[in-house]
Amino acid sequence: MKTEIKICGLSTPEAVDRAADLSADMAGFIFFEKSPRHVAVDTAAALAERARARDLKTVAVTVNMDDAGLDEIVARMKPDWLQLHGAESPERAAELKARYGLPVMKAFAIREAADLDRIAPYDGIADRFLFDAKPPKGSDLPGGNGVSFDWRLLATLDGAASYMLSGGLTKDNVGEALRISGANMVDVSSGVESAPGIKDLGMMDAFVRAVHDVGLTARAGSQE
Repeated sequence: MKTEIKICGLSTPEAVDRAADLSADMAGFIFFEKSPRHVAVDTAAALAERARARDLKTVAVTVNMDDAGLDEIVARMKPDWLQLHGAESPERAAELKARYGLPVMKAFAIREAADLDRIAPYDGIADRFLFDAKPPKGSDLPGGNGVSFDWRLLATLDGAASYMLSGGLTKDNVGEALRISGANMVDVSSGVESAPGIKDLGMMDAFVRAVHDVGLTARAGSQE
């Protein structure tokens, strides 16, 4: 099974094009002013149009955003997905799904097994979960901190749960992360950057190769 790849925090045409060249599945655009990956709506709209032309699904990543801000993003960017990366309640997630008619990806910060209990109220509401590491002390960012969590915790999940693995993934650890967690979808942002918010095209290449290598190894093993 092909591992789906979302490259998040894109902010330049070159990075969008490289994501498409690499056959990534999703392009994420972040609307959170404290983030070094924050993009203006006009910029995101132009990049999303470029991404769609190359068959990339587009994701608008927001954090506790109000209706006015979301209305503008949805109207101008026309995302394929909404990613809720804040403290949005199940009721809020359901309200936004109904308001925009878009699938919703709800992010959760994970440090210990009990953190996974918080997903239950979102069952049947969120179309996909995203598991990220809890931010380090002092960080203002809910994601993109370059830290990971214990991937073994995900072994307790119902196998039917649709989730994307995130948090501190790089070319050097994504293979191990996939093998331990059993995930078939990954999200990367800081792990393909030369500096905060600056995507490195070579690092993007290496990350995607590492993900594909896991799939090739698994297929080779099943044929032995």
